[in-house]
Amino acid sequence: MAGKRGDERRPHGELVAEVLAVLWESGEPMTAQEVNDALDRELARTTTATILSRLFEKGTLRRVAAGRGYAYQPVEDSAGLVADRMRRELEKDPQRDLVLKRFVSSLSASDEETLRRLLGEAEAEAASEGEVASGAAAGPAAVTEVGSETGTGSEAGQQTETKTEAETEGDSV
Repeated sequence: MAGKRGDERRPHGELVAEVLAVLWESGEPMTAQEVNDALDRELARTTTATILSRLFEKGTLRRVAAGRGYAYQPVEDSAGLVADRMRRELEKDPQRDLVLKRFVSSLSASDEETLRRLLGEAEAEAASEGEVASGAAAGPAAVTEVGSETGTGSEAGQQTETKTEAETEGDSV
């Protein structure tokens, strides 16, 4: 007979996804207590604070001083976060062209058409800005940027902390 505790376990990452959803919906920095209240679960504030702290350490969140603690907000929207993960995975493999070829060949016709359209838009944008619209200029990095909005800046007078790309290298979300 399974114990009650075993029945209450959430799938890995579910709570993290819920925390991020609350922060994206808010659009403003939130403290651990505010996130906890918005989750409407019976969680200890320290559980939420730990999740927020780990997401900050991974570079997923930025934080601003709020009283004796911090308020957190996402560095990127959901699409930006996924695009960043895809880019990091691509950079891990020395055969980038083969990885991209396999990725593209696994896309549905609709997704392939969307990718072609986005590459065309990125190339046209680069050309209109006077940049050389070569294959490298409109390559995977351009796809990562299209449709990816970064989080909003901090309020005037507030000090924000974000991890640099070098600090977060190797971290995953």
